[in-house]
Amino acid sequence: MTARREQHRSLILALAVGLAALSLRPAIVAVGSVLDQISAAYQAPSSLSGLLTSLPGICFALFGVAAVPLSRRLGLTGTLVLAMALEVIGQALRPVMGDMWGFIALTGLVVIGIALVNVLLPAWVKSVGGRQAVRLMTIYTTVLSVGMFLGPLSPMLTDSWRGVLWIWAGVAALQLPVWLWLLRSAQAAPKPSRAPAPIAGSLWRSPLAVSIMMFFGLQSMNAYVQMGWLPTILADAGASAEVASVGLALVGGLGIIGGVVVPRIVARSAHAHWVIVGFAACTAVGYLGLICAPLAAPYLWSALLGVGGFCFLMALALMPARTGAPEVTARLSAFVQSVGYLLAAAGPLLVGVVHEAVGRWEPILWALLASSLAMALVGWRAGREGSVDAQLARQGR
Repeated sequence: MTARREQHRSLILALAVGLAALSLRPAIVAVGSVLDQISAAYQAPSSLSGLLTSLPGICFALFGVAAVPLSRRLGLTGTLVLAMALEVIGQALRPVMGDMWGFIALTGLVVIGIALVNVLLPAWVKSVGGRQAVRLMTIYTTVLSVGMFLGPLSPMLTDSWRGVLWIWAGVAALQLPVWLWLLRSAQAAPKPSRAPAPIAGSLWRSPLAVSIMMFFGLQSMNAYVQMGWLPTILADAGASAEVASVGLALVGGLGIIGGVVVPRIVARSAHAHWVIVGFAACTAVGYLGLICAPLAAPYLWSALLGVGGFCFLMALALMPARTGAPEVTARLSAFVQSVGYLLAAAGPLLVGVVHEAVGRWEPILWALLASSLAMALVGWRAGREGSVDAQLARQGR
């Protein structure tokens, strides 16, 4: 391959990963920013609004499992194109639905597409990235965080909730031409005469896979709780609405920095497990600050929670880094995200129930602090050198 063709291929791969990552979070978080308007437009009860906000966690857990068998039938690139088409169709049509149930159904279609991309994109990077895999994962995690940050800000561009959702439908549509070109190129490429035999074995019997799954689940649970409850925690402590909003923005915005540095740490450092412990310690100190002196330095506590959120990016980067075969990467990604998101989805619900029962945040924050220590323990194990492939292979001996 000539240098010019290699440069062209590198640009296409980077563009494909960047556009895919940019579409993964705004379609979800932008809904939260205009949820009151959507509920009012459809005259929907709070129960339906609650169902809408719980859809991502449910679909991530249920449909992530389907990603691997679907990719065996359609191929990684083909399944990703199908998933992206679901995203675009759902996002384009849901604003014109006549009732809330139709809106929820099409949002479910969007989230199913996102769930498939969540699972398979790291495996695709592992499969096609080669020497560029670390760079592509850096693009993925960075742009994912950018989308998470920009999604809630989109109401600043238009007063119409439909306009907000159509903005991100347009962004999602941009990825399809690039990925259709990649699909056509993949179909035209010569096929190997014999596909490698899949590596059998249960991921539940792989200590490394279980550690990554628990690490991902505990971090995601903390992230969901912070996104859902941090402004309320600060407001109940006496902070202004502006301080509470800036605190939440800090938690999300710092992820952009994490997206740049985390994949390189995982790829190049032999001490990634200690870095994970450091990030988890930041989470613990952030919670301790909210317990002991929430108004003394609310931005500092929020920033520490934001740095602790780098653990999410560490978990994403560990999936391709701790596997060899792309199929094992896909299996691990499905396992980690399906089980992990079930754990994560329980967090905000449990926090709401406990707070309603006790009427104070301190017991909840102490429990979250304890969960960050547990996250440090399983993260230390997940971040150590090892191979899920090797652990699966040993099961067959």
